[in-house]
Amino acid sequence: MGEQSLGLRERKKRQTATRIWRSALDLFLERGYDKVSVAEIAAAADVSKMTVFNYFGTKEDVLLGPMEDHASDAADAVRGRAPGESAVAALRRQFLAKVDERDPSIGLSDDPRLLRMRQLISDTPALTRRTVLFQMRGIELLTEVLTEETGDRLLAGVAAHQLVAARDAVILENHRRLLAGDRAEDIAGDCAALAERAFDLVEKGLQGYPGSA
Repeated sequence: MGEQSLGLRERKKRQTATRIWRSALDLFLERGYDKVSVAEIAAAADVSKMTVFNYFGTKEDVLLGPMEDHASDAADAVRGRAPGESAVAALRRQFLAKVDERDPSIGLSDDPRLLRMRQLISDTPALTRRTVLFQMRGIELLTEVLTEETGDRLLAGVAAHQLVAARDAVILENHRRLLAGDRAEDIAGDCAALAERAFDLVEKGLQGYPGSA
């Protein structure tokens, strides 16, 4: 079984997952999240109900799964940072790169579907709760990376909460402005400056953390 056929299979899986997500989002936006069943999502995407469950464990997963692929972003930035680079500097560098790329994961996209999805999440308690759990998962993953490096889980948790909170506060402001009608391109410059200020604030307490063992 060659590498090319594996690549083709993976592409087909991603195409199917995207079709299911788009079909579900269209139904949710048209009728409301609570009034759409998994069977209806499957029919709209022209797949079986079991296929939906194979790709996404729950109805919430169908909508939020792509977003949750970014749960490890902060942990990945810190784990892969350059020698001598602090955790704050690593997360700042990763975030500013996403600003330059106009990355939708930090709220820098004018795609009307994504804007409507954010509003849907905000208006649906079950989805709002799920996003909180997603944020907590990101903190847990970062805590694990810092604990492995320092051996001090308490301080690792304190640092992880501060770092993720600073980043997410900037993302929340991006979402607020998008929903208020601002263009992503107009937000980007302000976002970079706000991120610099947010990480500067955290860095005052975490400067040099974690230090060399």
